[in-house]
Amino acid sequence: MLQKLKRLFVIKTRFEAFLIIYALALGATARGSAYLVQYPGFGGKLLYLATTGAVFLGGAKILDCIRLEKEVAELRAHKQTSAAE
Repeated sequence: MLQKLKRLFVIKTRFEAFLIIYALALGATARGSAYLVQYPGFGGKLLYLATTGAVFLGGAKILDCIRLEKEVAELRAHKQTSAAE
């Protein structure tokens, strides 16, 4: 039962990753808008850029990890087939 619950929190496909990145971006822009109101001027704009920039960095890392996990799975499958021969 716990294993099934854990699987809900694993990103398996690029589509799931893009959905999560989109949700992160919505939250970041909402937080950035609050910063613009709270800190008018240059400081608020810098904080807004920092929140959106963090999403870009995090999204890139998520997409890289998905690609890496796929490559590792392919290598393991290749090793198992070559070892069986």
